[in-house]
Amino acid sequence: MTDDRRSPLHAVQEAAGAEFYWEDGWPWAMKFSADPIPEYEAIRTGAGLWDLYSTIKYEVRGPDAGRLIQRRATNDLSNLEVGQVRYAAFVNADGLMMDDGNTYRLAEDRYWVMINSAGLEDWFRESAGGLDATVEDVTDERPMMSIQGPASRDVLGGLTDRDLGDLRWFRFWPEPVQVAGADAYVLRTGFSGELGFEVVADPGSIEGVWTALAEAGGVPFGLDAVDLARVEAGLIIIGVDYQPGETSPWDLSMDRFIKTDTECVGATALAQLGAAPQRRFKTLRIGSETPPEAGAAVTKDGESVGTVTSPSASPRLGTIGLAILRTDVATDGEKVEVGAGDGAVPATVEPLSLYDPQKQKPRS
Repeated sequence: MTDDRRSPLHAVQEAAGAEFYWEDGWPWAMKFSADPIPEYEAIRTGAGLWDLYSTIKYEVRGPDAGRLIQRRATNDLSNLEVGQVRYAAFVNADGLMMDDGNTYRLAEDRYWVMINSAGLEDWFRESAGGLDATVEDVTDERPMMSIQGPASRDVLGGLTDRDLGDLRWFRFWPEPVQVAGADAYVLRTGFSGELGFEVVADPGSIEGVWTALAEAGGVPFGLDAVDLARVEAGLIIIGVDYQPGETSPWDLSMDRFIKTDTECVGATALAQLGAAPQRRFKTLRIGSETPPEAGAAVTKDGESVGTVTSPSASPRLGTIGLAILRTDVATDGEKVEVGAGDGAVPATVEPLSLYDPQKQKPRS
């Protein structure tokens, strides 16, 4: 791992007190003070600012650009409109996840794919035989920041030259607009379970956008705060809730994002796995004040039935955790136990998203 890569927002975050963590050479701000709860509260009650430079961004161009992406994506991209966003898992021929993320259609022959892993250009090309399309990593050229929370529309809207009320959930403006005097793309997605937006600007101008949003009331937050929010909302992280090349999207209950009648190289395997999924993804409400360790065993009558992937001490919901469970116990209200130290604590199976399960807040 190297630590010489710097986001264009590194200095302004460092000046605000950010502590950083590098993963595979990519930086993430962890927190801006000893206690991440005020940052979490900014997401839940105000407007929080998050640097997403480390989100890997691929630009795919050409007459067959959509088909190139489709051959790895589990969701159907054939009817994706210009200005629309679609979430999917990205899989190998065995139907196992290598990554997950969003596809954005900018034009008839131009897309962005935003996922977690760098260096996958050749992996996309492996399944692109006979297609007229190119794929390029544009992460350094397209720094991105997020503004999340119920006040995000008001804070960002005061700095744009278009009406954010016209921008629907999982849509974006495919042409740059003015944000704090800079040309920028505005996307209405997020990773918090709240109303939220992303802003993509040039490396030389995004710090000015960040500063303007902070001055307008945006509060910087890091991974510690967003981890609390995303577990409440049932959102996954690569390497935590799933391991590349090992986990089926059915294991994560991604049913609505899986279509098996597309060109996806894993479609046949996905259809077979989906006929009778062996595991399901749920939330556990855990009967202890302290969260268990990630990877803690879930048992039923002494028998192993699953694993806790993301435990959390939620400020609003108490001790909870995301878990992959055997299908026969993945029923709301089922009583199980979770390993803790030398013993176990009781837990109850609950719906995947305990916070706003109908996604009313991000749709608002």
